Amino acid sequence: MSSSRLRVFPEVDAGNGVERRVLADSPELMVVEFRFPEGGAGALHHHPHVQSTYVKSGRFAFTVGEETFEIGPGDSFVIPSNAVHGCRALAAGVLIDTFTPRRDDFL
Repeated sequence: MSSSRLRVFPEVDAGNGVERRVLADSPELMVVEFRFPEGGAGALHHHPHVQSTYVKSGRFAFTVGEETFEIGPGDSFVIPSNAVHGCRALAAGVLIDTFTPRRDDFL
């Protein structure tokens, strides 16, 4: 890979004890790492992007629409466009989220 194409993004405070770092992006796709302390939360929200979430580590209670479920390492799922969703870390952990198209608000 050409070093001119490699972008390094800073870690930013995403609120509620959560740290966010963009890992890679293009106009069509974005990969983002979220680090949660135990009890850290991603507030209920929605956006027009389709999102997939992969649990790298930790344990989370996740709500998507009217459904709440518990997920752990190796689990993954897709959140449809505009679905209300959020999570709470039951144990400290890391989520890897992908968004299509890119979340320009994260840049």
